[in-house]
Amino acid sequence: MMETKESLSSKLLKGAAVLSAAALVTKLLGMLQKIPLQNIGGDGVFGIYNTVYPFYTLLITLTTSGFQAAVAKFVAERQAPGLERERGEVLRLASAAMLVLGVAFAGLLYFGAPFLAQLIGSRLLIPAFRGAAPALLLVPVAAALRGYFQGHQRMTPTAVSQVLEQAVRVTVMIVLLLGLSRIGAGEAELAGGALIGSSAGAAAGLGVMLLYWRREKITSREALSAYGEGTTLRANTDPTSRRERRRQLLPALLKDAVPISFAALAVPLISLVDTFTLPRLLSAHGEELRIMAQVGIYNRGIPLVQLVTMLATSLSVLFIPAMAELQMKGDAGAIRRQVQVALRWFWLVGLAASLGLALLAAPINVMLYEDAAGSATLAWVAWTAAPGALVAVTSALLQGLGHVRAPALHLLAAALLKTALNAVLVPQLGITGAAIAGVAAYGAAAALNAALLLRRVQLRPRLRDALLRPAAAALAMAAAVLALRLAAAELPLGRGMAAAVSLLGVLLGAAVFAAAVLRTRLLSAAELSALPRVGPKLLTLLRKLRLLP
Repeated sequence: MMETKESLSSKLLKGAAVLSAAALVTKLLGMLQKIPLQNIGGDGVFGIYNTVYPFYTLLITLTTSGFQAAVAKFVAERQAPGLERERGEVLRLASAAMLVLGVAFAGLLYFGAPFLAQLIGSRLLIPAFRGAAPALLLVPVAAALRGYFQGHQRMTPTAVSQVLEQAVRVTVMIVLLLGLSRIGAGEAELAGGALIGSSAGAAAGLGVMLLYWRREKITSREALSAYGEGTTLRANTDPTSRRERRRQLLPALLKDAVPISFAALAVPLISLVDTFTLPRLLSAHGEELRIMAQVGIYNRGIPLVQLVTMLATSLSVLFIPAMAELQMKGDAGAIRRQVQVALRWFWLVGLAASLGLALLAAPINVMLYEDAAGSATLAWVAWTAAPGALVAVTSALLQGLGHVRAPALHLLAAALLKTALNAVLVPQLGITGAAIAGVAAYGAAAALNAALLLRRVQLRPRLRDALLRPAAAALAMAAAVLALRLAAAELPLGRGMAAAVSLLGVLLGAAVFAAAVLRTRLLSAAELSALPRVGPKLLTLLRKLRLLP
């Protein structure tokens, strides 16, 4: 029995590692593809794409996230011999429910594209909405199959299909952008071509899952033949009981899936606020294409911030099982220590990232997007990285302590704040106003999460450790990076020089900030080693580099 438990635990850990790695690769590809999108299509195409894509993401999340998790749970609960038909029934019912939603949302995107474009405030969005619509017919079935395999503790099919889906999406997007731009297509058609990449990627992801499913069916038939099909399925042959189980199964699936889906909606809500408010609020600043170009310039800094928050989210997930285990043991002291080191670590990383991106906004802008348009706005957008990192870690810590809904509600409140601030600031300040509103919204979500967390674990951070010493490290970093910027000020800021200044500035700033943190003992050796899984390895590396005693 002990060996079985250990092998199951090992299988779960390996599966989690596979899914985490796949998520990192897909998110990285998704963020990096925005650079060639802007470089090939220009700011107008970039703005159209980034206006439509959050709405598409919202529909995908609503269609798939809850049902995929519910399928995994229900299949996992039906692993006993004789329940093969019930596992298949779970998959069929979930696929049907998800496909109904997918068809409805695909119809909304394709046939309702003119209405949605009018609602947002730009007819240029119509081809992009229609380009994304077919994906909603394909993703639901792929997500149901992923949930099925996850219920069997088989994570490789999900990982392979997600990575291939993203790779095909990016490849098709770039190929269509190059082809359409070569024949002189307009910005709206180019953006539509870019969104068609999502449908191509969805087809590839579904194709992979169907191949795994076909192999699974062949293997199952061979196993049933060897074992004796009549013996295995005897419990499932009563048609009346099967109909009764089916009637009970769908409400049970919906009961699990709907809350998860609505909770997952909180994440893209802040981006969706800009989709529905920014084009209309910018209408006084010019004609449609110029407005979309402004939206594109506003979105230049967001992939860089998302890179920081993606890494923070990936690392923060490690705290969920650790906190749940400490909660079960009732070790309040260990919980406080874990919360303290997590908050300090992610606050420092987020602060360094925000400060570095803000100071290097102009050269990074030229390096990635060829010109310095909107560098001041990019600098403001950079300041969402610090609260974004704190939102990621505080959400994970709260979930580990059993507060699952609170982070979603706090993000909903942040989205409402973003809506109100956009209405006030964008007419006066343009896209810079939207960036400032984003900083305030993420800051509010981080503050709400942190306040609940600190109250829950009865922790009062010291002002010196929370603000004063981090400010000293930030000042040291700022001085080093500004000195580099001044030294390069007389040089022509072409793309090559901008890349050199940006990369050297990132390395210099990170080194100075890390040295200041270690010098002021903001993170002790004991606190570093307390980080789940990664802490001991990091501590060993720092000691080898003689940065810690």
